Amino acid sequence: MEHLRKRLVEQGLDACLSRKPQEHPSIDPMFDGEKEAKLIALACGKAPDGYGQWSLRLLADRAVELKIVESTSYETVRRCLKKTRSSRI
Repeated sequence: MEHLRKRLVEQGLDACLSRKPQEHPSIDPMFDGEKEAKLIALACGKAPDGYGQWSLRLLADRAVELKIVESTSYETVRRCLKKTRSSRI
């Protein structure tokens, strides 16, 4: 609250009503539209031999093997599939 008062005094009302610009912009998403589509197609496909269904770790490893992305974690894969509501896992 104190920061808001200080900004009001120093920069005016408009500065208080709008968001403060980020000092460090967010990073770009790892899975853009094309890569997301490839991941979804992979998740909807047949699971590897010896597995009944895809796991998030298997999907992450296979995405790296197929060079869809350089590296990824199973948590990033989970968020991507959750966002698109395509998770069959």
